[in-house]
Amino acid sequence: MWDASRCDLCGECLVKCRYVDYDRDRAVREIKLLMDGKAADILARCITCNACVQNCPTGADPADLICRMQEKFSSPIAVSFKPFTDSVVKTFEKGSRDVDVIEGDPGMPALSFDSFPFAQFPSGTLESSLFRGMTVVRGRKYASLVGMAHMGGASLVEKYGHKVIEAFAELGKDIVYIHNEGYILAHIKARELGIEVPYRSIHLFEYLRDYLENHQSDIKKLNRRVAYQPNCAVRWLPEQDAWLDGIFGLIGVQRVARKYEGVDALCCGGPALFVNRELGFEMQADNIRDALDHDAEALITICPMCDTVLKGETSKAGLPQIFITDLCRMALGEVAWPAG
Repeated sequence: MWDASRCDLCGECLVKCRYVDYDRDRAVREIKLLMDGKAADILARCITCNACVQNCPTGADPADLICRMQEKFSSPIAVSFKPFTDSVVKTFEKGSRDVDVIEGDPGMPALSFDSFPFAQFPSGTLESSLFRGMTVVRGRKYASLVGMAHMGGASLVEKYGHKVIEAFAELGKDIVYIHNEGYILAHIKARELGIEVPYRSIHLFEYLRDYLENHQSDIKKLNRRVAYQPNCAVRWLPEQDAWLDGIFGLIGVQRVARKYEGVDALCCGGPALFVNRELGFEMQADNIRDALDHDAEALITICPMCDTVLKGETSKAGLPQIFITDLCRMALGEVAWPAG
């Protein structure tokens, strides 16, 4: 969450932004305008990739400030997604029947698919041994809302985040989040907003690592080189890299070193496609070219939105794209590596 007391107006957040060409003085002016509640050029040019979260040396979270002001001043992103954000607001104000609950064993945790349809995940995910016995839930009432910042709805976490946490609490179980942003809501945003989380929240990577550690005799090492495509929420949770490396080590996967890695990672281009299609496709092309240039045999995704947005372009480039759960299932012998 934006913390003005931490901002020393160094300008690093926007000087290092790859999508604008501000010098330090211009960057400082932009942030000052936003801090004063005024519109600024960056609101029309920001694609909500969250890189400035990591670029900020003081932890002020300028991305939150920018996204909130994009919502306030009806930026191009906010206008493009308004019908969808309005439908989300309606869900939390009036309720929704868009909910699926598949009951599992009483002693097992629940697996949250956020508000994504089950069909948006790889075929067979629900039947995988990885999640056997777990209660499975999805629907608008379980939406993380964190991703709404990419759509001009940054305020929705603060307005309705407590309702999402309450919905999970009603299950009376620990929650494993298959979508990174659900974990961010429970583990980071809830704390910032003073929302009590009365259950244990578990990141998908933590869960997969622990499962694989406990089933090493079932694993056949893949011996593959892969590129990793993070989603924008990882900017708040850089420690998840260690969990992912643990997974890769257990299943025999080498994560190639890339130009666009860590702080320099490129997002999938999803939000940009709605306001600057040329830029969005350029970002995707750079991502794919970078993976291929480093001899990656596949691109590993962790976000269902990234997975959907990139799939057409990776297919055209001949780069197999694999969701992280399916990568683990390959090591367990449940599915085959994509045909060349």
